[in-house]
Amino acid sequence: MKVSVSRFANNPLLTPGDLAPSRPDFEVTCVLNPGAFRFGGRIGLLLRVAERPVPEPGFLATPILAEDGAVSVIRVREDDPGISSASSRSFAWNGRFLLTTMSHFLIAWSDDGGRTFTPDYSRRLMPEQSCEAYGIEDARVEQVDGEYLITFTAVGPAGIAVGCRRTRDWRSFSSTELILPPSNKDAALFPRRIGGRYRLLHRPSDPACGNHIYLAESPDLRCWGNHRCIAMTRPGCWDEERIGAGAAPVETAAGWLELYHGADRTGRYALGCLLLDRDDPARVLARSEAPFMEPEADYELNGFYGNCIFTNGQIVDGDRVLLYYGASDSVVCGAELRISELLASLKIGDFGRKTA
Repeated sequence: MKVSVSRFANNPLLTPGDLAPSRPDFEVTCVLNPGAFRFGGRIGLLLRVAERPVPEPGFLATPILAEDGAVSVIRVREDDPGISSASSRSFAWNGRFLLTTMSHFLIAWSDDGGRTFTPDYSRRLMPEQSCEAYGIEDARVEQVDGEYLITFTAVGPAGIAVGCRRTRDWRSFSSTELILPPSNKDAALFPRRIGGRYRLLHRPSDPACGNHIYLAESPDLRCWGNHRCIAMTRPGCWDEERIGAGAAPVETAAGWLELYHGADRTGRYALGCLLLDRDDPARVLARSEAPFMEPEADYELNGFYGNCIFTNGQIVDGDRVLLYYGASDSVVCGAELRISELLASLKIGDFGRKTA
């Protein structure tokens, strides 16, 4: 069964030109991959905002969190012999891997049910620690035991890890705790305990072993163990190169429904879903044979990283899902779909790997 995906008529919802930078000598290059949540009767998005120093001809620049907690800018001449590679995203200089942008989080609110959003510049979440010195990316938000937990990718000199911050009021936030070490990302919390323990989907990355989805357990939301690979990439399929969790799994009568991203060998990102057992989420009951959503619109095909859709935020209202996603790593968009159609589209069979 084909899933009916209704893209919002006003897509893209937010573009770089809609946002002010965090400081006057920076410019916003991308707004993407928002987490989503409800608070105070409104829908909020936790936007990933990527910005860079205003370009200076003849120089490459990288923003980095300094030891004093301020963001400093390193500029390197383009003809510097220490530069071994360079792209729009990064460059290598004297053995250091440096990014051309730094990401932070900005809250945007909707008063019309999640169709239009207004940035709230009083609520920026900035990198604070050395593990975030290159930026914080791709937030996932889940309310667990009355508290909002924000899991995200923390990027620093020691690698790419999973950080967590907490809030109850969306004004004050805890400091970052690293809950998973490098190299790891795409961490999505389950909304409740299962068998007395919290559960987390995550995606370790290893050039030798691939990019697969794992499940972890915790007694306290801080110490995570019993890591098990539950879903792997599939050779020759739309998700053959890498996969990663989206937002929190949705509990249904059939099991936990998890929307995930997959990329093929060309780097094209599309969306599919997994169905996990309600009592034993390490067991995959069903998996998308084909994507339920793939890049089609111009804003999904063309941009900073074209042919890409990536979701880590959703609002569930009964059978309806408001899906928020980054398109072409450039803009924020929305779509509406139905849980019943997603479930009906799944290919039944155990496509995961469960270890003892």
